[in-house]
Amino acid sequence: MKEEKENIFPIFDDILQRKDKESLLNQKSKAVWMTGLSGSGKTTIAKGVERYLHSQKILNQLLDGDNIRVGINNNLSFSPKDRTENIRRIAEVSKLFLNCGIVTLNCFVSPTIEMRKMAKNIIGADDFIEIYINASIDTCEKRDVKGLYRKARLGEIRDLTGISSPFEAPVNPALIINTSELSIEESVKKVLNYIMPKIKTN
Repeated sequence: MKEEKENIFPIFDDILQRKDKESLLNQKSKAVWMTGLSGSGKTTIAKGVERYLHSQKILNQLLDGDNIRVGINNNLSFSPKDRTENIRRIAEVSKLFLNCGIVTLNCFVSPTIEMRKMAKNIIGADDFIEIYINASIDTCEKRDVKGLYRKARLGEIRDLTGISSPFEAPVNPALIINTSELSIEESVKKVLNYIMPKIKTN
């Protein structure tokens, strides 16, 4: 393994840089990381943000847990080790989009502070915008659009975050969106008000 790594020669200095891509797109790239329980509204909010950014000609990519799990991470389970690897890969993918000048909207439970810290370290603190989509477990269970909580209560799913696996709320996120109190429209607007000044160039 060591010999194989010694034969890898990164070409990062020889290719066009992030600033070149941002200049082409007339935008600044950031990684928006939405964390929260399943059913809290992460993806729904991100879809609203995605559509608005598109209408403003801001190129962005939405990365969602389910889509990633059926593609690049389809070989991973929901064990603690694989969950960490899931987030590591996602952070690396986000960094690639970041280097292309593209705004990434990440919608992942990412249940532990350590996981999100790892993602932040990979992406870079200056480009990592952590948004806590906060909703009570009761609210999430009432929504339960995927039926996950019902299955967890019946013992059909193990290690569901919020039921049989813990969720560690962010200590100092850039933004907190309480979807138990705010509508989707209000939540989307709050996210946009925060991120737009950071990604617009003029």
